[in-house]
Amino acid sequence: MTRNPGRVAESLLLLGLTTVSGMVDAVAYLSLGHVFVANMTGNTVILGLAIGGTPDFSTLGCLVALVAFATGAIVSGRLCKALHQRWLLISLLVESVLLAAATAVAFADARAQYPIIAALGLAMGMRTATVRLTGVSDITTTVITSTLAWLGATSPLAGGHSVGAARRLGAIALFLAGATAGAWLVPRTGPAVALLVATAVEVLATLAYTILPKPPAPSAARPR
Repeated sequence: MTRNPGRVAESLLLLGLTTVSGMVDAVAYLSLGHVFVANMTGNTVILGLAIGGTPDFSTLGCLVALVAFATGAIVSGRLCKALHQRWLLISLLVESVLLAAATAVAFADARAQYPIIAALGLAMGMRTATVRLTGVSDITTTVITSTLAWLGATSPLAGGHSVGAARRLGAIALFLAGATAGAWLVPRTGPAVALLVATAVEVLATLAYTILPKPPAPSAARPR
């Protein structure tokens, strides 16, 4: 973790959001029909399995997650263009509201599979696009593949200097911790409580980001 106060705020936010991603993907896979709501690569593989006739995988659930995720990314891009310097915080707030809505639906009726998937997919799509638009390249907060690749490519073994390696390792560990927590909570308390915990982590990470010193609000970066 860097000593720069602005980078500390950013890193805490990214690591908190990564934890949430691991939790909601665990909840979705275990209780919403074997789908992911943050990891669209895995979701595409599952969709292929479902189309190919593998039992116990949901074609409709995967399609709902993919469409919701893409819609969330579009919404994030629109917010970025419309709100300029305020878009990051508002995007995080909207994501928190979507997580809270999914939690409320789960408490009301945990069998309402598709509305929960849609709300979570929207939130994760917004999140992924928002992080991308800020120009952050080493942590996506919703998948680990690129974070692990970046960690290896910049390591001393690859001739790099491992700048930012601590927060990349932290992201991998916290994604795993979030998934573990979700997997532990779902069979013991049900998906609603697990989503409530994920929402609380999301809100705390956002609050910490608003309170801690940080650099000026980012403008949209060009996709790379």
